[in-house]
Amino acid sequence: MADYDAVLIFDGECPYCSVAARALRTLDDIGAISWYNDAAQEALTAQFGETPFAMVLVDARRNRVYAGRAAAEELADRAGTPGIVGSLVRDNYDRIAAVVGAASGRARDPDDVHDVYPLTDAARERFDALVAASAERPDGFESP
Repeated sequence: MADYDAVLIFDGECPYCSVAARALRTLDDIGAISWYNDAAQEALTAQFGETPFAMVLVDARRNRVYAGRAAAEELADRAGTPGIVGSLVRDNYDRIAAVVGAASGRARDPDDVHDVYPLTDAARERFDALVAASAERPDGFESP
């Protein structure tokens, strides 16, 4: 089984989001899983008490959950992009999400969750299931 410190939950039905998730293959310690996967749904419910439709990075090593703008900025930082890129992504997250949603035909907008949250005990208990599910990467999401 893969050994990830963090798992990205993303809109697996959005082709643009899937391309972005595939770009994470350079970050060996981050797995990726579709928001529609049962393990993702269970982890989100354990963390938030509901299943917000948003990009979410669950980081068990840091005991944090990054959502929405915070997740986009954290991923940009971890990918080694200049700080200004992370800031631009964070500051324009809603606009980017709207454009990507329109281009992909997505019928819903992301929920308004954009902070860094402490990882709850209930969500931590589901982290191994996230890792196991993300070990089966989406089509085209192979290791380098």
